[in-house]
Amino acid sequence: MLNTCESATAYVIAELEAKGTATREDFDVPAIVATTYAIAETWDFRALDRGTFWNIAASNLRA
Repeated sequence: MLNTCESATAYVIAELEAKGTATREDFDVPAIVATTYAIAETWDFRALDRGTFWNIAASNLRA
């Protein structure tokens, strides 16, 4: 079920770490979740355009 903040956070972490080139520590995960929720207006992030998701993630990459 992807209808909670916790499930949305788990989804974001899984997406970020899926390719094995980055970890959750490389990103501001709470900011990604908050921004994605504000745009998607749902905790189910699967419906969001992939490009939009990755633009949000890239803008929350830790320096």
